[in-house]
Amino acid sequence: MTTAEISREEVERSSLRDFTEKAYLDYSMYVILDRALPHIGDGLKPVQRRIVYAMAELGLGAGAKYKKSARTVGDVLGKFHPHGDHPCYEAMVLMAQPFSFRYPLIDGQGNWGSVDDPKSFAAMRYTEARLSRFTDTLLSELGQGTVEWLANFDGTMDEPRVLPSRLPHALLNGASGIAVGMATDLPPHNAREVADACIRLLDEPDCTLEDLCEHVPGPDYPGGAEIITPKDELLALYASGTGSVRMRARYEVEDAAVIITALPFQVSGSRVLEQIAAQMLAKKLPWVEDLRDESDHENPVRLVILPRSNRVDTERLMSHLFATTDLERSYRANMNVIGLNGRPQLKNLRSLLAEWLEFRTDTVRRRITHRLERIEARLHLLDGRLIAYLDIDEVIAIIRREDEPKPVLMSRFNLSDVQAEDILELRLRHLARLEEMKIRAEQHSLQEEREELAGTLEDPRRLSRLIRTEIDDDAKRYGDDRCSPIRERPPAEALHETALVPAEALTVILSKRGWVRAAKGHDIDPASLPYKSGDGFRAFGRGRSNQSAVFLDSTGRAYTLPAHVLPSARGLGEPLSGRIQPPDGATFEGVMIGEPDDHFLLATSAGYGFVARFEDLVTRTKAGKAVLSRPQGSTILTPRAVSDPESDLVAAVSSSGHLLLHPIAELPRLARGKGMKIIHVPSARLKTGEERVVDVACLPRGRFLTIHAGKRYLTLKRREIDAYSTGRGKRGALLPRGLRRVDRLEVSED
Repeated sequence: MTTAEISREEVERSSLRDFTEKAYLDYSMYVILDRALPHIGDGLKPVQRRIVYAMAELGLGAGAKYKKSARTVGDVLGKFHPHGDHPCYEAMVLMAQPFSFRYPLIDGQGNWGSVDDPKSFAAMRYTEARLSRFTDTLLSELGQGTVEWLANFDGTMDEPRVLPSRLPHALLNGASGIAVGMATDLPPHNAREVADACIRLLDEPDCTLEDLCEHVPGPDYPGGAEIITPKDELLALYASGTGSVRMRARYEVEDAAVIITALPFQVSGSRVLEQIAAQMLAKKLPWVEDLRDESDHENPVRLVILPRSNRVDTERLMSHLFATTDLERSYRANMNVIGLNGRPQLKNLRSLLAEWLEFRTDTVRRRITHRLERIEARLHLLDGRLIAYLDIDEVIAIIRREDEPKPVLMSRFNLSDVQAEDILELRLRHLARLEEMKIRAEQHSLQEEREELAGTLEDPRRLSRLIRTEIDDDAKRYGDDRCSPIRERPPAEALHETALVPAEALTVILSKRGWVRAAKGHDIDPASLPYKSGDGFRAFGRGRSNQSAVFLDSTGRAYTLPAHVLPSARGLGEPLSGRIQPPDGATFEGVMIGEPDDHFLLATSAGYGFVARFEDLVTRTKAGKAVLSRPQGSTILTPRAVSDPESDLVAAVSSSGHLLLHPIAELPRLARGKGMKIIHVPSARLKTGEERVVDVACLPRGRFLTIHAGKRYLTLKRREIDAYSTGRGKRGALLPRGLRRVDRLEVSED
């Protein structure tokens, strides 16, 4: 019939919405059930199951010779899995990598990738493979009537719906996959621990999740790194089926060098070295001098980190590296598997083990039933043979005499068709006189086995003991010690940038035009340094390279920059306006550098001021923050460091030559504001600009105050200072003639 002859009634019609909905639903169910998620019974995805089964069919057991991987992939694609050869080979490679699978299912020969680059494996025409010894737990019961068989994609042969796993493989090697609308991330576990939990659940069906977690304290990843997830979080993971597991590299210290001996799951050592080297190149890791990769065949992971000196705190350094590199990683856990009902479901540890034990119980029942059927069939044959041997002469006579001896034998000796056929197929050498004894011995042995198996099937307790014994034997045979020790550790903390900078003495110099630079050491004379034409020295601050520098502008705003990022004093420096954003027309009046609890005196030319903690002056914004309020017509004075806010004296001198000293403790401690009056300046003279405060200084005990007026100066000792200590907010006392046009105040030791 041609297309034109097809009537409208014979064409199936459907709306686009219904068609796309059905097509997408069919596709999503295929991806979920036949590609991405493992089955709870054997813990394998379909492609993995088909690879293992195809290799078993090829005779590639653990004791067989290796065979080219291309042969295996060809069989898998041609018989069971009609998809791409590269994805199939990748799945095969994954099962052969000991750093990817906790218990590898394939024993590979050749280049199967490395931890640094798992996808660096050779092509399948070069590598060879066979099944590992561990696959006995999946395949040993396959031909014993334990599983259902399904037709393959073209209906020419059968394949197992699921493999009869003797251990809960879904937990042992774990799995990861992304389906449509759901995903799975099953972490691997230790075989002995999981087996102990199964045995506990068999012995005590009412045991709690906490009881099972006594045997399964956490996942067990290959590689040997530590699991640092707290116990309560692991318990919550097993209770809900979702959560995360945090792993941290293991290290030891040898001759001041840090030796990393184990990396988290699927973390590349070369990648870790690249991350550390990047921090070193960016000058964000001055504690480290050199890196080396000494990994070899005997030491698969041996990364050497050489600190700059023996004074480096190794624990703080490693805590920083754990927080900033892949030396510590978090792994998602999502225990989503296809259950015995054929539906995907998120399961907690107890429900997963209970459902697997249900699968295992059904598998063992099938195996015993299958064996009983084989025993019954064999006993039936032996009964026929024994009848024949008791009348062997008559049997031989019938066979020689009759053209069709089979029905005659069946009629004469009351034999079944199968028994008669078996007698006719016997070879002459089986007619020996001792054969009767062998038959009776075999009958006796099989009858005893039949009674034992039948009793096991009828008694649930005996069946449970059998399953328990088999699980325990397999755990002893294939289990091993835990790879990933579980240790609770404090959380990793990335060090602040300043904590990574060496604490070297530093002098920060500020010029009149707002150029800044930093010189190493405290013995620098800032005034003697070269400056740009028309520029000169304005202020300086002494501190450490790992501290922050705070700059105060003419509007009373404070700005913060790390001291170690300031340009070197070998040059002329850089303008501060290139790093921060001051208001238009603002100039910089001073610089402060110190620890958070250090104190500084902030004052204005109107005679007001207060003491501020350094921590309160620090800001992260480029636009700074308002700190000092200045009365109208006044200017900002250079801030001064306070040695002791309880015992220091504050000195203030006006342009009229009045000097006043009083305890600095009388000034308020503020984070911002105008402050209180330090020295009195008549408001009328202040407004007209006739008088102002020229400078302030902080005078510690045992120090002297020097007043500079042009080329003249006067040093006041302690007993001379009392004459100028008339009380806070007073006018002060006049300096001697010739010293009243004061330029600045200076604190000295003698």
